[in-house]
Amino acid sequence: MFSYPTPFTPPTTEEDRLSWLRLIRSRRVGPSTFWRLLSEHGSAPAALLALPDLARAAGVEGYEPCPEGVALAEMKAARRAGAKMILKGDGFYPADLARLSDAPPLLWALGDPGLMARPMVALVGARNASSLGTRMARRLAEGLGAAGVAVVSGLARGIDAAAHAASVETGTVAVLAGGVDVIYPAENAGLAGALHDKGLLLSEQPMGLEPLARHFPLRNRIISGLSKAVVVVEAAHASGSLITAKCALDQGREVLAVPGHPFDGRAGGCNALIRDGATLVRGPEDVLEALALDKVTANAPPRPQDDAAPAAPAPAHDMRALHQLILDRLGPSPLAEDQLLRDLSLTAAEAAPELLTLELDGRIQRAPGGLLSRI
Repeated sequence: MFSYPTPFTPPTTEEDRLSWLRLIRSRRVGPSTFWRLLSEHGSAPAALLALPDLARAAGVEGYEPCPEGVALAEMKAARRAGAKMILKGDGFYPADLARLSDAPPLLWALGDPGLMARPMVALVGARNASSLGTRMARRLAEGLGAAGVAVVSGLARGIDAAAHAASVETGTVAVLAGGVDVIYPAENAGLAGALHDKGLLLSEQPMGLEPLARHFPLRNRIISGLSKAVVVVEAAHASGSLITAKCALDQGREVLAVPGHPFDGRAGGCNALIRDGATLVRGPEDVLEALALDKVTANAPPRPQDDAAPAAPAPAHDMRALHQLILDRLGPSPLAEDQLLRDLSLTAAEAAPELLTLELDGRIQRAPGGLLSRI
């Protein structure tokens, strides 16, 4: 029914954060269901109370939400590992990821979450990467890092590992399929340690969870959701990297690809993406040009502070006026959200909650590619 949750105030007390964790860890509750429950019941404690009746109405008898003790054990494990819980609505939670209809309600983070305030670009590719492929991944990661862009990947062997290693000094984010404290593959433990010290490790999964095959597509949607664009460096047909590219397209992100020799099976997926409209990449300059990014280090947004006071809510009459300005600018023909923000001299942070409200009110609608139109 809802494509986005109703605007909300993120939990501030430890008890409220525990309720969020219990709700997302409850059986049959994924991110989309979490946001629907929160929208319908107003808070995580109320949703937890309603879950048994909802399950019974759906034919599931004896349903119980995640026990409080299980969630407390996960929070204790996170404290032992030094992991920080980042909830949607917290200062560190990235705005691009927050706009997804299945945005993770929470992320566990090891390292520097301030990296997520930078523009991010994902570099993904084959695990059995060629020498040329890994060289290209390193070159792209170094060039993007020098321009102030944080490099995102999945800590897999091959292209992922090369991209992380080349950008660990400038800023890199690894999204894990299992718990943030479970390094897979084990051969990348040293690299993960470097990211813990200088970069960032992220996961939406419970602490201590060993990754299974079904967790990797979920991981891939976060990789693309964090990023302004996904660059596929080397990928065969039907590879996991193409799942990430598909997620990016569904999320309205840019997809770029490095071409390869037609006889090299590891290039088949990249060449198909370029044939179907992906931007061809010869070096980091092509990525920066496609995203209209110049050197952004000096202009990177300030890192949020844990103890920063929350911004005061805008008066109701100001919000109504802003809603009308947005509606006046939109029509039935789709308009790029970036263009709307430029026209109204708004930041993404200022506009995002009002766009959510208007969408939930049925007054505007989104289309792939970051396009908005008035209904």
